[in-house]
Formats: sequence, C-alpha cells, structure tokens
Amino acid sequence: MKKITVVIPCYNEEKGIGKVIKGIPKEKLKEYGFDFEVVVIDNNCSDKTSSVARKLGAKIICEPNPGKGNAIRTGFRSIGKDTDYVVMLDGDDTYKSYEIMRMVEPLDSGFCDVIIGSRLEGRMNGYSMSFSHRFANWFFTFITRNFYGANVTDTCTGYFAWKREAIVNLNGYLKSPGFAIEAEMITKMAKLGQRVYSVPITYDPRAGDSKLSPVMDGIKITSMLIKNIWWNPKQAGRV
Repeated sequence: MKKITVVIPCYNEEKGIGKVIKGIPKEKLKEYGFDFEVVVIDNNCSDKTSSVARKLGAKIICEPNPGKGNAIRTGFRSIGKDTDYVVMLDGDDTYKSYEIMRMVEPLDSGFCDVIIGSRLEGRMNGYSMSFSHRFANWFFTFITRNFYGANVTDTCTGYFAWKREAIVNLNGYLKSPGFAIEAEMITKMAKLGQRVYSVPITYDPRAGDSKLSPVMDGIKITSMLIKNIWWNPKQAGRV
C-alpha cells in the first residue's frame, strides 16, 4: 500500500483537531490502496490540542518556536522515507479532511507534483471568508499567476498535497516563520520547476479564534511575493 502522511500544524486547536482527524476517510483510502499516518505539530499549544490528537492515534511533534512557518518546516523534516504523498491542512476544521482523496488523486495519476486546495474556486460555506480577505487573495493570486507562471487560484490556502520528492526538493529553501509560508512555498515551488495545480475544495468557518493579523500578515505576504520574483534556487542555497 502507498502511504500518505497527513501533517497538521496546530496552535491551540482543541476545538477543531478532533473533527479533522476523525474526518479522514479511512475506509475509502484503504479501498484505493492507501495507508496513512497523522502527524500533529504542536506549535507551543497551551490547550488540549495534543492530548485530543494523541487519543485519536496521531503522532505529536513539538515545535516551541511560534509561527506557522516554523511548525511546517518541522513537519517536513519529520516525514518518513516510507511516505509516498504528503497532505497538509489546518487543525481548525475549516478545510475538510474527508476531501483528501481529491487532493491525492492528481498526484497518484502522475498529473502533477503538487496540488493546492482552492477555496476561491470551491465551496465557501457561511461567513468563512470576508470580502476583504477574498479581494486580498485575488490580488495575491494575480501576482502568482502572472509573475511566476503558476497555474493556481488560491495563494493563501492552507490545504496542500505533495509527492514526497517535491517536499525533498523544497526542504531547506523555506525561511518564513509565519503566515507568509504558503506564498513562499508556492512561489519557490514554481521557481523549482514543480508542476503545481489547483482543485476546488470546501471551506467552512473556523472553530476557535483566528491567529491571522490581516494587515501585518498581508504586508508580509505581499513582500514575499514581490521578493521571490528574483529568487534563484541555484544562488539561494539551503538552510
């Protein structure tokens, strides 16, 4: 059986993490020949996120340095060599873990190297994204498509799937400690020549409070998109 490692970076997500793990379609994955492992990155949580996840069979890895980017890099370094595909989503239950097969199928069929889940092309339920956030994401996506040639439709998504080789190629190039990490991943994957495409996904209102700072994080994301236009992996070196 092929193995999927599900990486979930978390900071105080006890309200959503149980739903995310329970929502993984175990029987469907088994039917299509996939085994899976859940790895929760505890980004210095002060609630019961880790205990909830551990009771549901997840492997817990601690990353004390705050920031989603720090958690994601730790998660990438923790992926076993027996992994075929890596899926990453948030622990707040905004993204639906039962849609994992939709994310993995284009990888398994050989269509591409990376899939991102697009909220803007998909189904957003309730008040899951404000108009200002949609507008900002349209702007970020315009830059990504026109300056990087990446065929994506949601630059700030938190739902990704990779072939393991794509993660290996990306490891060491990521530096962002916070929420600009998604924009950094997409732009650098495009510069690395990885085949990146989008699929529509479901997006729900989050369980718990948002950690995103719209103004400050928006500035950091914009800066990342502009700066990486001149990024060259041959000159950058790995960290």
